[in-house]
Amino acid sequence: MTKPVLGLTGGIASGKSTVARMLAKRGVAIVDADQVAREVVAKGTPGLDRIVETFGPAVLDASGSLDRAKLGVVVFADEAKRRKLESITHPLIAMAGMAKIAELQNGDAPYIVYEAALLVETGRHETFPALIVVSVSPEVQFARLVERDGLTPELARSRIAAQFPMERKTALATWVIANDGDLSALETRVEEVHHRALERFGPPKGSR
Repeated sequence: MTKPVLGLTGGIASGKSTVARMLAKRGVAIVDADQVAREVVAKGTPGLDRIVETFGPAVLDASGSLDRAKLGVVVFADEAKRRKLESITHPLIAMAGMAKIAELQNGDAPYIVYEAALLVETGRHETFPALIVVSVSPEVQFARLVERDGLTPELARSRIAAQFPMERKTALATWVIANDGDLSALETRVEEVHHRALERFGPPKGSR
């Protein structure tokens, strides 16, 4: 029996990775698109070669690896450059992600979650039977980027503006997990959504 693959997304600094870890504790298999994204542009990969050809060697660090902070400054300030980067990385991430999902089909997880920031922006949310969206208020989102990630207010605003509005994502969600409160409240909501996912997508009773 093929395991269902659910999408998990949200805005930047919404807490997607925290929700993914909570689901993993409950036996759910997680494919982290951000980790996949790092792998496909690692030193020595064709993905990194294409980025350097497009944006120049200034986006590399002293070791010859991709400096994501430098690249971020370049692409988030210019929509055309951001779209060019996405045209390079998104196909590579999709292919590598599908390979990881295929590997996880043989595991014991009741379902698989594909965690990615831009599922709605790229239209990939339509390929999943259900979409979990982690939501956060604009005020909390901005504060996390400035205080937690050390971004300037201007850079934080540009990162937020580069993604679809939260309302657009939650409108497409099967389940919304609000993350404006503390970890205890988040844990409770994750448990609720997990049970709903099991009811809808888990293995039939009595199956192995």
